[in-house]
Amino acid sequence: MKILFIFFISISLYANSLLTNYRLNGIEHIEQQMDFELTKKEYWSEYLKDKDTLFGFIEAHSSLLTCNKEASTLSLYKKNGSNKFEFVKDYNAFTGRIQGDKSHEGDLKTPIGIYELTEKISKLDQFYGPLAFVTSYPNIYDTYRGKNGSGIWIHGLPTEQERDEYTKGCIAINNENIECLDKRINVSETLLIINKSNIPQNISKDTLASILSQLFAWRHAWLYNDLDKYLDFYASDFIRIDGMGYNRFTTYKTRIFAKNEKKTIIFSDINILPYPSIKDTYQITFKENYLSNSFKFVGNKTLMIRIDATNKIKIFTEK
Repeated sequence: MKILFIFFISISLYANSLLTNYRLNGIEHIEQQMDFELTKKEYWSEYLKDKDTLFGFIEAHSSLLTCNKEASTLSLYKKNGSNKFEFVKDYNAFTGRIQGDKSHEGDLKTPIGIYELTEKISKLDQFYGPLAFVTSYPNIYDTYRGKNGSGIWIHGLPTEQERDEYTKGCIAINNENIECLDKRINVSETLLIINKSNIPQNISKDTLASILSQLFAWRHAWLYNDLDKYLDFYASDFIRIDGMGYNRFTTYKTRIFAKNEKKTIIFSDINILPYPSIKDTYQITFKENYLSNSFKFVGNKTLMIRIDATNKIKIFTEK
């Protein structure tokens, strides 16, 4: 009871402090104070305390498909009433004829990575069964590593002929199962994780809190035109999705920051997942709402980060 009383007193004092700040300095000063609070790991540790981090920090998706190539399984997880990912079903799956991670068109390998489902196709050759889900391969990390190819689907089996127990790189499940899966998921709210073996689970909340605090420290530097702090979040081998390397990017951002514009930057629907089979590497996606006098952007943003020896995140590619 005493602890609860102290907690409410602390909240009350903090609220009074904000009101006084607002009274003396106006709303912009309060905004800056709140933006700074979001850079603190303590805030995110408290926020994550009761959150489901089975596969990472996932705000934007209600369904998750995981493919274990070694076990030949495709597993479905869905958020339940408590907003936690709950195992639903395993499907037996065929994957690429050749083991390993896909690198180029025609190598007969199923990629390893994190992908969105971009659309459902129901009018297709009978070889692929009644329907297929198209994936976002190649993703930003695939492009960064120079991988190519396309047409990686989750599809069914031939309706009029036998087939081999492997694919050219897709994931195939039997027709009854893919029709069942179609009824269980919303394509736009489903994420696919493919790994060579088990999918990592029970991701460290401490690590996620650290990444989230640094993500918002990056935003804070961006928002308040602190160029040096902003660029310090980028790796020296950074290459943007359009091919812009670190030196050109630095020159470009120096010119933009020199305008010293007031900006609005809001992040929502944040996902942070460890990248399969790559140590200390994470994919971050979110919706970004950016507004300044000279530019407006509302859309999806992807960052690929690695965690260095000092536990600092370094962005090595973005889209």
